[in-house]
Amino acid sequence: MRRIALAALAAAVTVIPCRMHAQDASYTQKRQQLVKDLESTQSALQQLRGERLQLAARIENVLAQVMEQRAQQLLLSNEQSSLRQMDSLLTAAQDNLADQHGRLLALGDAVRQREGAVLVVLFRADSSTTQDAVQTAALRLDGADAATRTYTETSRGALRLGAVDEVFRANVLPTAHTVVLALTINGQPVTQTVNVNASGESVTYVQFALRNGQLVPTTWTSKGTTPF
Repeated sequence: MRRIALAALAAAVTVIPCRMHAQDASYTQKRQQLVKDLESTQSALQQLRGERLQLAARIENVLAQVMEQRAQQLLLSNEQSSLRQMDSLLTAAQDNLADQHGRLLALGDAVRQREGAVLVVLFRADSSTTQDAVQTAALRLDGADAATRTYTETSRGALRLGAVDEVFRANVLPTAHTVVLALTINGQPVTQTVNVNASGESVTYVQFALRNGQLVPTTWTSKGTTPF
C-alpha cells in the first residue's frame, strides 16, 4: 500500500507541471496570434491607403487628359455623346473613391478595437495603520520591466494622507496579463502578483493597497477615462 501511495503521489507531481506548462504555452500562443492579427490588420490598412492614393492620382491624371481631349473635340463639333462619356467617367471615379473610403473606415475600426484596451496600475498606502516607510516600487508586466518608483519622505507623507500613485498607464493587447508589483518597505521586500484580463475598448484598473505591510490587490474595468 505504501508503494502504491508513493507512485500516485509521484504521478500527481508530474501532472501538475505538465498542466502549468500547457497553460503557459496556450497563453503564449494566444498572445502571439493576437499580435500577428494586429500586425496583419495594420499592414493591410497601410497598403490600402497607399493604393487609394495611387488610384486617386491616376484618376486625376486620366480626367485631366480626357477633359483636355474632349474640350478640343467640342471646339470642332457639338458632340453630346462626349459630354455623356465624361459624366459617366466622373461618376465611376467618385463611386470608386467612396468604396475605398468605406474600406479604410472598416479597417480603422478593426485596428481601434484591437488597440483599444488600456491598463492602469495604481498604488496607495493610506489604509496602512502602521508607519510603513515605502522606499521603492518596481512594476513588471508580462515578465518585462514596466515602471520604477523611488519615494521620498514628502511622497510617503502624501501617500499616508490618501494620495494615489499612478504607476503605469498604457495601451495593451485585449488579452490576459500578469502584473507584479515589488516594494521595498522598511528595507524589506514585499511582492504581489495579479493576473488580469484587459478588455477591448475599455480601461482596466489594477490597484495595490498597502495594509499593515501587505499588498492587497483590487481590479475593475471602466468604459471612460476616469477610474469609476
